[in-house]
Formats: sequence, structure tokens, C-alpha cells
Amino acid sequence: MLQSMTGFGSASEDSEFGKISIDIKSLNSKTLDLNYSLNPMFRNIESGIRSILTTGLKRGKIDFKINFKISENSFTSNLNHDVINSHVKDLKKITTGTLIDEAELLKIAVTLPNSIENNRIEFDQKLLESIKKLVKKAIKEVTDFRVQEGNSMELDLVSNLDTIQNKLFDVEKLVPERISLIKKRLTKNLESLKIEVDQNRLEQELIYYLEKLDINEELVRLKNHLIYFKTTINESQIEKGKKLTFISQEIGREINTIGSKSNNLLMQQAVVEMKNELEKIKEQLLNVL
Repeated sequence: MLQSMTGFGSASEDSEFGKISIDIKSLNSKTLDLNYSLNPMFRNIESGIRSILTTGLKRGKIDFKINFKISENSFTSNLNHDVINSHVKDLKKITTGTLIDEAELLKIAVTLPNSIENNRIEFDQKLLESIKKLVKKAIKEVTDFRVQEGNSMELDLVSNLDTIQNKLFDVEKLVPERISLIKKRLTKNLESLKIEVDQNRLEQELIYYLEKLDINEELVRLKNHLIYFKTTINESQIEKGKKLTFISQEIGREINTIGSKSNNLLMQQAVVEMKNELEKIKEQLLNVL
């Protein structure tokens, strides 16, 4: 079973922290390319979110978005009076003789370390657990979408392979006739020269020439590559795109060699058809996970 790299998934929840909604969009890419711009409040849990996305989606260009409307009761903070008073006293010492009033000093003191006590650590942990569940739910939707797309792609790929296989059978049928025609053409050309020919030497040269044009090895390898391609499609592993791409390159190499050696119009036409189907396969594989 194949998976496409194209997919979309979303999940939302009205949690104790507020309204959380997540959107994930996936497109094809050679590697895993994560794109997201998180609110600074998620900075402490960013690595946890990234780990889930990396494990769940494997490969593709991923656009990830969190929409979060915090509720008033989910995050509390308290002013640490003793610390703030201490900051203000220290600030007065270094601002003596300036025009800075106490109101300005208080504004500065509140922003200094430990001036505000909050439940940030507890909040982050609970929020991370809620977001983890939603991210996994959204990834499940993306995966289902990918599988559905992959099923359609698999049908197309198998159809393209079958066409190449049929053209390969046509080429095999032409092999005996092709050899006979080459022999007749060479013999006729020699006869037109009206010179005496050493038949033994002629046979030797024909054998040498025909060996250079022999395509039996290429036909055998091409058959094996087609079988290997279909076997790989049915493997249980999830990521198959790169492996199938490598196999398609080997298929193309054998088709090109057959074309260069064919020296036969009908064979070359069959090769063109095989190349056309192979290009369709390569285009599809760009989006296979």
C-alpha cells in the first residue's frame, strides 16, 4: 500500500485552557520540511510538538498551525511584593538625581526577574499534553488522506507498468524477425558490391555484429525490474517513494539501451511508448511517501 505526501488534517478542542484548534497541510518534498510560526507562549513546548510531527509524518513539506484562545482562568500570576520593593530600592540608588519618578521605577521593577510568580511550568505541561492529543488526531486525518490518495496513485502506477510490460512482450516477438532482417540486409548490400566474399569470415563478422545488437540481457533485466517494482509497492514498509524512484531509474536505463540497440522501426516505436509510460510513473513518484 502506498501513501501520498499530499494531505490535510485538523483537530480542535474546548479545553480547560481555552479553545485550541490545529491545522496540518502536507505537500510533496524530498525531505521533511516543517513550516510553522508559533506564538511565543508555545516556545517551551515547541520541541515536543516538533517530535510528534517528525515521527508521525516522516516526509513532505508540512505547514503546521495552532490557533489558541486562552481562557481567563487557565493561567494565573501573582506579584511578588518583596522582590518588587527590593528592585525599586536598588533602582532609586542608581537613578538619584534623575527625573525618573517612582511610577516609572515600578514599571521597570515589574519586568525584572522573579517579580511575578505564575503557574507557567504546570500550565506548559498540561497544555503540551492537550496539544499532543490534538496533533496526533490531526496527523491521523492527514495519514488517512495520504492513504486514500496513495490507493489512486497505486492503480495508476500498476496500469503504467502493465503497459510497459505489454510493450516489452511486443519487443520480444520482434527479436527473431529483427535478426533475420539484419542478416538479409547485410548480405544484400555485400551482393550489390559484386565482390567475392569469404563466407566463413562473413559469418564471423555477422556473429560479432549481432552480439553487439543483442538485447536479451536488457530484456531479462527489464522484466526483473518491473517485477521488483510491483513487489516493492506491496511491501509493508510505509516509506517507498525513494526506493521506487531508484527502481524506475533502472527501468529507464534498460529501456534506453534497448532503444539504442534496436535498429528496428517497430521496436523503436515500442520503446517510445515505454518511455512515455515511464515518464508518467516518475511524475507520480514525486508525490509518493
